[in-house]
Amino acid sequence: MAVEMLAYIKKQSPVHELSGATKLIIFLCWSTAAMLTYDTWILLALLVISFVIFRLSKIKISEIRFVLMFILFFLLLNNIAIYLFSPQEGVKIYGTSHVLWEIAGRYNVTLEQLFYHFNITLKYFVVIPAALLFIVTTHPSEFASSLNRIGVPYKIAYSVSLTLRYIPDIQREFRTIAQAQQARGADLSKNEKLTKRIKNAAVIVMPLIFSSLERIEVISNAMELRGFGKKKKRTWYNATAFRRADYITIVTGVVLLILSLVITFYDGSRFYNPFY
Repeated sequence: MAVEMLAYIKKQSPVHELSGATKLIIFLCWSTAAMLTYDTWILLALLVISFVIFRLSKIKISEIRFVLMFILFFLLLNNIAIYLFSPQEGVKIYGTSHVLWEIAGRYNVTLEQLFYHFNITLKYFVVIPAALLFIVTTHPSEFASSLNRIGVPYKIAYSVSLTLRYIPDIQREFRTIAQAQQARGADLSKNEKLTKRIKNAAVIVMPLIFSSLERIEVISNAMELRGFGKKKKRTWYNATAFRRADYITIVTGVVLLILSLVITFYDGSRFYNPFY
């Protein structure tokens, strides 16, 4: 059975038992702390904590491998783009220049630039596990109720829920169409030339688009017939009340956010500078 990406994975773990609203609040605190700080020690501490939480969730790397590799690919592209457009960014930030080797013109490799890229990479590794855990450990309906609980209009929240529910359906539909087309001779393997594979992929994509549009129309009609959106409020089937673990987790997340901000800005700079 193929593993679905970005789909809810039901397991028995302390992370799964938390309310969706709790996980959303923690994710926002966690992302804010990671994005605002360039203090390497804070990022390393958050990284260790994120790995511990990931272990507690009982989610296996193999279950999210595809999405993880996809994100890491964009991390690589981001680092390359940063160096191409601003190869002296680390020198500007840290105020020193320790050249390891020259390349050409303004392009050289410095310890400062490498350290800056290291911090950027740390940010990704801190946020990625939290984002993936939030998605795969939170039921879409509970996710919608969480958004609504923090003030997001329920129409928007329910649209997000439908989107998350629809991702696994698109994957299943894609596999079904791909297998049918491959049975008819549309080869997508590495045995074919790239141009031929792109052409065969188009044969799969077009039926998938029409199937998706038809599904959207069916869902829209069903929601309209049931009077969705006519009231200002709605109840949630999968809403989870806050429990003791939720309150403890939220307080811990807020404390971590405050500590990270205090340590980051106590000297007026967001950057930890090991070169002074």
